[in-house]
Amino acid sequence: MSQATIQHIIEPRSKDLGGFFVRRLLPIAKQRMVGPWIFFDHMGPANFDAGQGIDVRPHPHINLATVTYLFEGEIFHRDSLGSTAAIKPGDINLMVAGSGIVHSERERPEVRQRPHHLNGLQLWLALPEADEETEPAFHHYDKDNIPETTLNGVAVRVMMGTAYGLQSPVKIFADTLYIEAKLQKGQQLRLPEAEERGLYVVDGQLEIDGQALDQYHMAVISSGDATIQAGTNETHIALIGGEQLGTRYIDWNFVSSRQERIEQAKTDWREQTFPKVPGDEDEFIPLPE
Repeated sequence: MSQATIQHIIEPRSKDLGGFFVRRLLPIAKQRMVGPWIFFDHMGPANFDAGQGIDVRPHPHINLATVTYLFEGEIFHRDSLGSTAAIKPGDINLMVAGSGIVHSERERPEVRQRPHHLNGLQLWLALPEADEETEPAFHHYDKDNIPETTLNGVAVRVMMGTAYGLQSPVKIFADTLYIEAKLQKGQQLRLPEAEERGLYVVDGQLEIDGQALDQYHMAVISSGDATIQAGTNETHIALIGGEQLGTRYIDWNFVSSRQERIEQAKTDWREQTFPKVPGDEDEFIPLPE
């Protein structure tokens, strides 16, 4: 097998989402996607006083699937299908927008009434063209259903796809990879293969074939054999990847292979013809003009 190379390293960009900041890695001009993954935000680590917290009003998506994964904290999900779920650390929340869905991300009163923390990833998957207009759906996977293993002392979880002989139960539409691993000082891990890969350092620092990768940075790695090694501290990584899907357009919360489909979605949201979120019908995020 050929030796993998680091194609480039992506530095995080800070984005204010109203009350808290995220670190955005994807998309950027030189890296629109990694496999089917088109959006990568690291939420936190954030500390909230009592009465403060996540309060994202209803907003729409089309032609994509969202993946929410928390390391700390809790987010309460509602959507226009009537789905509700308290997303907790280790769970995977997969919302398939397909032809169109609306959701909100808030916090339960019992969480909000005390000081609390939030730390996690918000990811978007582009759907294959044949699945872009699929029926909207919501899937919630409890942390105990996500396969995990230990490889030479390294704890690994396979959130989506297949790696290290494990297969995740999380629904996928294209060849998709998403794993996390925690390495102790000096430990090594050989990365699973994929057509495209993005390696993100959640915490700590590591080396990829001798090149350093700092916390909150992502390395885009070519196909081929790649081994990582933790630095002097415990290092927590997330690896995303999978097959290329071709050009996708992204505008606000909309993703599609067709620009005209995004324009239609913008009109629909402006005219408020998307379905409402039961239990959260009164507020919404206006279309940016």
